[in-house]
Order: sequence, then C-alpha cells, then structure tokens
Amino acid sequence: MLTEERRNLIVSYVNDKNAVTVAELMEEFDASAATIRRDLSALHDEKKIVKVFGGATAIDASSISTKEPTVSAKAALNVEEKDRISKYAASLIEDNDFVYIDSGTTTLELIKYIENTRAKYITNGIVHAKRLLEKGLNTMIIGGRCKASTEAIIGPECIEGISKYHFTKAFMGTNGISISAGYTTPDVDEAMVKGEAVAHAYLSYILADHSKFGQISSVTFADISSCCIITDMEVSKNYTSKTVIKVV
Repeated sequence: MLTEERRNLIVSYVNDKNAVTVAELMEEFDASAATIRRDLSALHDEKKIVKVFGGATAIDASSISTKEPTVSAKAALNVEEKDRISKYAASLIEDNDFVYIDSGTTTLELIKYIENTRAKYITNGIVHAKRLLEKGLNTMIIGGRCKASTEAIIGPECIEGISKYHFTKAFMGTNGISISAGYTTPDVDEAMVKGEAVAHAYLSYILADHSKFGQISSVTFADISSCCIITDMEVSKNYTSKTVIKVV
C-alpha cells in the first residue's frame, strides 16, 4: 500500500472511530509502530487528525480535553454520585491489603469511608495523606514534585518510588473513559504516575461517575480492560464487554 493511500485510509478510520490507538492502527493497516507514528505526525501537521499520546483523535472531536480543572472545581461536581462510589470502594479494602490511593476528588472521598485499620496505605495525594493520618491509618506518601492544580505528587522520583512497590489494590481517578482511548488524563506527567500505579497493582479500580464515560483527555494511562470500573449508572454494553463494571 502506498503511503498516501494508507494515510488517507487512516484519516477515514480515525474520523469513523473518533479516537484510536497506535496499536489499533498497526493491526488495522498491518504496519509497524514507527510507520504509524510517522503517518500520525504527518497527518497532524496537515491538520487532518489530532495526534495524542499513544494514538490520534478526529480533528473535530469535541470530547477531547487538554485542560485539567482545579480540585475545587471538580469537588463541586456530582457530589452524591462520588459519595456512593467511594463508599462502596472503601468496603473492598481487606485486612493486610497494601492499598494505593491516587490523587483526585473521588479518591479523596474514599478515605472518609475507610474503616480497615489493618491495611497499609500509600498515596501521591497531598491532602489524601493528611486525611489518612488524621484517621490514624498506616500511611506512606510518595516523594516527587508537587502539582498545584491537582494537589498531586508527580515526576520521575514519584514514578521510581511507585516502581518499588507491589500493591494488592489501587484506587484510581480518571478524567475520561473511552473504549478506544482507555483511561485518560490531560497531563503527561500525571498519566505516567497513574500508569505506573496500575502496572504495579494486583487489582486496579477506576472510581468514576457517569460523566466520565465517552470523554477523552489527551494522554492515555491504561487500557480499558486493565481496571475494574466502579460507577453510579448503567453504561453501554460496549463497555461491559471490555471490562468489569460495578454500578452502585
């Protein structure tokens, strides 16, 4: 297949799917990762698609988000739904669990409902660590650079720290959930931290209300099938066929 022909087909494929991964394009067009990335870069420069970390989105994809809302802004959204989700998530913690708690407003609510004092807890959330300590729980915080907008610890030191541990459970936040793009967040550094935590957890749970489904931010941190989703409403069968979802 000629390069121009393949690139035209890629544009059509991306527009049809709205968002795709490099791996998906490799399989669809029987091409190497390097070839697909070159194609995506060229098409991005030609303003025919939007190249994002790990894939591409349609140029008119209104659901693509590149901005991270502040903690205070997110905390005011879907309060009741977050409460139900976090209460159920806390009930999953068992004696002797080694639990990773991601930064985020829903995961912060989770701490309010934690009753298990025998488990050990580790987090990259600054406020999360304080709340855990206030409850008298066995608490660790990962070192690294502080991100003001999300009150999270990120950066190479944080990733290196996480890589040394093996969690029994990880409770994660996300900005978007998409079958094609997976779990996404706007910030590359934060995505790398989230991805490392998921990779080092035996079980990973995404805590997300219904508004996160179908949304895509610019960086994928985990594939759709790598986590169990805890949410507040029934979702499309397309999602349930890809991963385990618990509705509370």
